Amino acid sequence: MSLLLSCQNLSKAFGATPLFADLSFGIAEGEHIGLVGPNGGGKSTLLKILAGIDSADSGTRSLRKLLRLAYVPQESSFDVERSIEEVVTAALDADRIDPDELHSRVAATLAKVGFGDPQQRVGTLSGGWIKRLAIACALMHQPELLLLDEPTNHLDVEGILWLERLLRSETLAYLVVSHDRYFLENVTNRIIELHRIYPGGVFDVRGNYSAFLEKKDEALRSQERYQETLANRVRREVEWLKRGPKARTRKSSARIDEAARLQEELVGVTRRMTTRVAGVDLNASERQTKRLLVVDDLSKRFDDKLLATGFNLTLAPGMRVGLLGPNGSGKTTILRLLAGEILPDSGTVERADDLRLVYLDQHRETIDPSLTLRRALAPGGDQVVYNDRAIHVAAWARRFLFPPEALDMPVSQLSGGERARVAIARLMLQPADVLLLDEPTNDLDIPTLEVLEESLLDFPGAMVLVTHDRFLLERVSTVVLALDEKGGVQRFADYQQWESEAGRRKPAEEKAVAQAPRSRVEKRGIKRLNYHEQREWTQMEATILAAEDALATCRAATEDPAIAADAIELHQRFAAQRVAQAEVDRLYERWAELAQKQEE
Repeated sequence: MSLLLSCQNLSKAFGATPLFADLSFGIAEGEHIGLVGPNGGGKSTLLKILAGIDSADSGTRSLRKLLRLAYVPQESSFDVERSIEEVVTAALDADRIDPDELHSRVAATLAKVGFGDPQQRVGTLSGGWIKRLAIACALMHQPELLLLDEPTNHLDVEGILWLERLLRSETLAYLVVSHDRYFLENVTNRIIELHRIYPGGVFDVRGNYSAFLEKKDEALRSQERYQETLANRVRREVEWLKRGPKARTRKSSARIDEAARLQEELVGVTRRMTTRVAGVDLNASERQTKRLLVVDDLSKRFDDKLLATGFNLTLAPGMRVGLLGPNGSGKTTILRLLAGEILPDSGTVERADDLRLVYLDQHRETIDPSLTLRRALAPGGDQVVYNDRAIHVAAWARRFLFPPEALDMPVSQLSGGERARVAIARLMLQPADVLLLDEPTNDLDIPTLEVLEESLLDFPGAMVLVTHDRFLLERVSTVVLALDEKGGVQRFADYQQWESEAGRRKPAEEKAVAQAPRSRVEKRGIKRLNYHEQREWTQMEATILAAEDALATCRAATEDPAIAADAIELHQRFAAQRVAQAEVDRLYERWAELAQKQEE
């Protein structure tokens, strides 16, 4: 494989804080690289250096001659008055390309990214479609190497699945910074982690994310064994030194020097191996009320768009609802309705008396950017009260990986990951019966995500969770609700069941149209089927309709609010729904088989 880009001994620091030092690696054709590491470790900075936007303090970056390289930043801004077509066209230097080729490339790129109306104004796009527009601008360069910084930010789950399909279908090489573990698993064949825990500050593994985790575990265990061996050697040398060896001999002098070297090495290894993650432990009220919040026949419309109709939900302690749906389908609106920030058009939301409900906004708009970190973490003074215990703000800040010298920094200067940690710190100070979490994982690094997952699993109250992190959704949710953009809500046992349903929905619909039985086809094809197959073919349409009616009945049964808190009954009804779905799928496959046979 030909080398596209290489860097040698790159170093970068902000002030006295080093991000990485003496970093060397290359990117070859066909490589799909995931770049991971803790927040503040220099991933975005490294990407900008590779893209030529920023420069390293030392070291070199080399590109293959005439390499076509494109970069997609975390956040992109475009002129809101321009059309999608104008923005994508402007991504290229029009003077250097034939107009016909330019028009063709724009049309092909917009189709690939999924834009239906090229004349739509940028100002009308959601955050997810702005991200797609940024990717479209990068693809206009027909890059051989694509650099993407957190490309799943702002995308809904269906958007992330689209991006995975896009990356798998392209022949280009790419390097992607991401904290989405499912995404990394599905689109990478190499993982690079920036982390001071490793000698040299970097760990490079060929393989996808699960292979990386296995190799990382082996490497860290090996380091721990080396650290233990080194500590034993140092202990022996210290004991020898305590016996007062004579330093006049050359041999004794050399051993004293070696003992000092070993002690310095042990200090360095111990410091490197000492890692910290944010201490997330959500504060529950321990309330035992069985019906914390009840939604009855709720409907909500914005302008001409129906977001929810006939929506029913009962939240009980221990129930963790994952809320799915495309961008703009109404997920945040549902949370705001549950929180009481807005009112439904019809239906009711009943909350238990003195219900303590905590809502985490995805944009962190509740945090005043003009506040200092000190005031954001401790609004009432220099102490916070957590679990009935007073904690100084400096100690509280350290729990969320903020050093004491950062306390007077304005919130506006914090990174996205740091703001996310501030939001979680504030959340932990509020005892809750019900948590409403809107994209709580935005900008969090993987170690913090893992701690957050454990805390959510331990939370005894009820929870409604909106997230594009499929790993978190799968692990935490006890039930998944999916909005369909038409006001409907479907209930699923877990994320995997939703993904399976979403994956087969479109092919099944296309199959139903393409293979619908027609009388002329039946007459032409009957002679090619035996007696039993002819009889089966004749009755197939009615059989499928009956199976789909049975499936609809099962779905309605799983959505019955009367059994929402009955885990055993809910499990049995979901099992019946899966059986009904499998029968519908089997019948469509049989229909296709008979249709093909009769036309042979």
